[in-house]
Amino acid sequence: MQNFSNISLPEQLRALFLDVTFEDLSWDLHHDFIAARILERGSLQDIKWLRGHWGDIALRDYILNRRGKGLNPRQMRYWQLILDLPADQVDQWIAQFHNSVRGRRTKK
Repeated sequence: MQNFSNISLPEQLRALFLDVTFEDLSWDLHHDFIAARILERGSLQDIKWLRGHWGDIALRDYILNRRGKGLNPRQMRYWQLILDLPADQVDQWIAQFHNSVRGRRTKK
């Protein structure tokens, strides 16, 4: 992974972090938290920023290591297509999502 100690977060991301002191966030120290929040709640512009600064290889590794945690099935499928994630793994994550409390809560 690249060195991001000098990356300052763009103001556009502030709305995603209203529960923390935005100025205290550091990509170097909090990149997992920041990436998770962007992937879960970010706009297309936020995701473009993340991809541009982290890169698709690091983003792919991050999602694979987290096994899709925090993403809903639609988001998992999106990233499967964009980052060429293994379909069998994404299928497994989606099955686990549907068996989770969050997944059962969102079933219609």
